[in-house]
Parts: sequence; structure tokens; C-alpha cells
Amino acid sequence: MALPFKLEAFDTGESADEAVQMNLTDLEEAKLAAFEKGYSAGWEDAVAAQEGETAKMRGELGRNLQALSFTYHEARGHVLRALEPLLRDMVVKVLPTAARESVAAVALEHLLPMAQQIADAPMTVVVNPHSRETVEAMLRAHVAFPIQFNEEPSLSDGQVYLRFGESETRIDLDGVISAIAGAISAFFDLENVEIKDG
Repeated sequence: MALPFKLEAFDTGESADEAVQMNLTDLEEAKLAAFEKGYSAGWEDAVAAQEGETAKMRGELGRNLQALSFTYHEARGHVLRALEPLLRDMVVKVLPTAARESVAAVALEHLLPMAQQIADAPMTVVVNPHSRETVEAMLRAHVAFPIQFNEEPSLSDGQVYLRFGESETRIDLDGVISAIAGAISAFFDLENVEIKDG
């Protein structure tokens, strides 16, 4: 049988001379209960601290991703704003020159497949008076069948009509340039709206 221990009572309601007696078994059970209570409290504190740290990390990650997204869109906007004048200048300055220089080659490209259908009837090429010399020189250098040239002042430098009998083929490089300019304008107008809203 276990010997009782005499423990001093620390309650404020009792005098210091009174003591609580407890045997070894009760003492061990009290120690075990106190250990389990302390262990549970420590575990709960650790879980709460871990959940708090996880929530903090998620919040920081969300803020960092949001900042990164903003930085990406801001950088993209700067790049597009820098490219816009360049692309618009290309449509206004580079493409018309390229169209004028290549309209004869494009006309030749369309004319050669039609050569098989031509017997002795002449092909009529309708061009702007300013483009006639360039177009005529290239076509005469590469085509052996007869060609007639008609000038039409209402056509632009990038437009040519190829007529053979009842059929007509229209080459409109200016229309292509206009479509490209429209697409660029539509793109940048949409981007500007997204940047303002974004």
C-alpha cells in the first residue's frame, strides 16, 4: 500500500497549517492528467499557430500574385503604347510605298494564270496614270500576249483592274492597307478601353 504524502494547501480560504493528503496512485493520476491537459493545450496552440501562419502565407501569396498581375498588365500596356505609333506609321508611310512598288508584281501574278485562257484577244489593264509606267514595264517584260492599257484617274496607285472578255479581276492593295489600318485601330481602341477599365 502506498504511503500518504502530506501536501501543503495553497488555497486562500484555508490556513497554511492545513494540508491535503494524497496517496501515490492519486498523485500519479494527477500528474498524468496535468500532463495530458498541458499537451492538449500545447497541441491546440501549435495547430492555431500553424493555421494562422498558413492564412498569412496565403494572404501574402494572393497580394504578390495580384501585384504581379498588375505589373504584367502595366508592362504590357507600356509596350503596346510604345508600339502603337510605330504600327500606325507603318500603315501610313511604309505600306503605301510597298503597295505602289509591288502592284505590278501582284498584277503579273494574277495575269499569268489567265494566259492559258487567252487566244489572241488582248487583255485590258486599267491603272492609275501615275502607276501605268511601272505596271506596263513589268507586264510587257514578262508577258508575251497582247495587252492594252487604260488609265483611270479614280483608281489609286495600289489598285489595278485586269479585264479579259467578260471577266474582271480587281487588285486592291490600298483596300488591304485600309483593312490593316482598321484592324490596328480596333485593336488599340480595345486595349485603351481595357487599360482604363483594368
